[in-house]
Amino acid sequence: MSVVAALEGLAERHGILRVFRDLDGNNRPTNPETIKALLEADGLDCRSDAAILDAYDAITDEDVARFYPAELIIPARQPHRIMLAGPCSWHLEVEDAPDLNMTDHGFTQIDLPPLPSGVHALKIGPEHITIIAAPQQAPSLHNLLGRSRLWGVTGALYGLRSERNLGVGDFRDLADLSEVCANAGAGFLGINPVHALGIEDEDTISPYSPSHRGFLNTWHIAVDGIPGLSQSKDAAALVEAARKTASGDGEFIDYARHRSVMAPLLEALYTRFEDEADLAAKEAFELYRSQSGDDLADFSLFEAISETHGPDWRKWPTDLQNRDQARRKCNEPELQARMRYHSWLQWVAATQLQDVQEVARRSGSDLGLYLDLAVGPRRGGAETWCQGDSIAEGVSVGAPPDQLSPAGQNWNIAAFAPSKLRATNYSAFRQMLRSVMRSAGMIRIDHVLGLNRSYWIPDNGAPGGYIRQPFQSLLAIVAIEAERSQTIVIGEDLGLVPPGFRDATRARGLYSYSVLQYEKDETGSFRKPQDLRPYSLACFATHDTPTLEGFATGRDIDWWGQLEWTDFEGANRARQLRSKEVADLIELGEGPELFEAVHGALAASPVEMVNIQVDDLMGVQETQNLPGTIDEHPNWRRRAPVDIADFKNLPKLDKVKALMRTSGRSVRTANKETANDPDHS
Repeated sequence: MSVVAALEGLAERHGILRVFRDLDGNNRPTNPETIKALLEADGLDCRSDAAILDAYDAITDEDVARFYPAELIIPARQPHRIMLAGPCSWHLEVEDAPDLNMTDHGFTQIDLPPLPSGVHALKIGPEHITIIAAPQQAPSLHNLLGRSRLWGVTGALYGLRSERNLGVGDFRDLADLSEVCANAGAGFLGINPVHALGIEDEDTISPYSPSHRGFLNTWHIAVDGIPGLSQSKDAAALVEAARKTASGDGEFIDYARHRSVMAPLLEALYTRFEDEADLAAKEAFELYRSQSGDDLADFSLFEAISETHGPDWRKWPTDLQNRDQARRKCNEPELQARMRYHSWLQWVAATQLQDVQEVARRSGSDLGLYLDLAVGPRRGGAETWCQGDSIAEGVSVGAPPDQLSPAGQNWNIAAFAPSKLRATNYSAFRQMLRSVMRSAGMIRIDHVLGLNRSYWIPDNGAPGGYIRQPFQSLLAIVAIEAERSQTIVIGEDLGLVPPGFRDATRARGLYSYSVLQYEKDETGSFRKPQDLRPYSLACFATHDTPTLEGFATGRDIDWWGQLEWTDFEGANRARQLRSKEVADLIELGEGPELFEAVHGALAASPVEMVNIQVDDLMGVQETQNLPGTIDEHPNWRRRAPVDIADFKNLPKLDKVKALMRTSGRSVRTANKETANDPDHS
């Protein structure tokens, strides 16, 4: 066999698209150098012609040797029959339920009993099969709540303003806001991702560029709510002193100042915790460490090492760049002490976030928190170090060239490698989902199209190319974890959606995502509310698009001109079109005001969930993020103009409450006797 034929065979086996269609409808071939780079990223050795031929021979030999598929997706809690090639013994290991393990001998078939939801292992003779037993669908509003019409609010946690925080919104602010929103009738409160950004990373502020998606951003800890220190006068004095040096005023967040105040304060509060915390809090911390196991230990080790060597493990000494080698240093007393501290930070953050969820539910919110799952982690961050056996090496996730970005986009984030994920039974993917779902009634998977295929850009300069992910397996895993945590799942499915994609996600119970600004028909007109996808969450805007006020005033067009993305004539054309769009949006609803027309139309639509932005309730013009910019626009820095204490008095909140009640999207009423009971959940 020729090397070219072997390379083509390997590309087919590993799901690399030989040709993909761009936004203009042109076919773009994937060249051999790109194929080699993507195969390397997926775990193959393609450094020489001989290695390519050996890799092809290996998969050919495996295909010949196997009679059964390496992976099988079956319905959970239903019997399943597997036909045998011939009489042989078999052994089944059931995840988290060793008492259900089975060993037997089959002659013509194996009749598996109804298996619990999970990832199980079946050995038939010499062959190993991964059994993914999944529920037919992730939870829906109807089977969780008994009804299917809900509304909620989303906002930027970092931008929440209060007299008590230290300049960045914290988890106590979030609890206060959740109570206000629930009292107004909102069934959920959504926020930006709160993944760990890296304790030593001084530059990253975007919540969509995390260090590790399986752990939390501890800069959001409410320092006046540390578990076990509620009675500590020393802790209270430390917090009060910090408030005097913090910067909580102004339009923009001063992250550097915030971290310079928070870092020593958290260290001091940890010391107080070790010295003064009550027994219940200390036992809860130890239980958290025990239950979190190696995942927490590895993350804490990363954070501890980063204190000496920086936030990017690719620049660390060689012996520390490998997680398994670095683990051997864990017994050093100083490193152990720092690992314990970083584990404590995660416990405090996780405890406070869970408290927010309980406050929201007690206050009457049907789902409570609606959390966001970012597309991927930074390439030099903790997740790629901790989960290296699942990460694609030597590539970055991005987007192919199009009209807006002729050179394509490199997002500088890492991707899961399909072959590596399968080999590890999807453990990294599952750990990430569990972490985000733990304190959420609903999550949004950002760029859910990435579960189907990823555009990888090689580090070696070769053009990018698409590689298929194990789509059906990943959907089944999402359904497994969502069922376990009873979490609603939204798939952010904007952009070029492949044929059949939404049918597949809908079949597994994932809700679609509808942004009214983008919902237009072939003529360029906005779709009527009754034509929106019913099984979805609908909103007018996102953190990446103009707010309602910004859309109406053309604030985004102002930015295009300021950044020289358009000329004077182009801006004028855009403004003329925008005037027509605003008039068309008003016609969608009832009433002369754009705010009421848009949200009234959404409320009356058949979509199951309607989402309103905090920024729109406050009448904010500026967007939180302007894609395509870094420092040219104050991304992720805007502070809310309204204090949380005054949020309940916003006139537009009353308008939304009335619109949603009229459209039958009322929330359950919290029992007055239990609403103030801290033990009630």
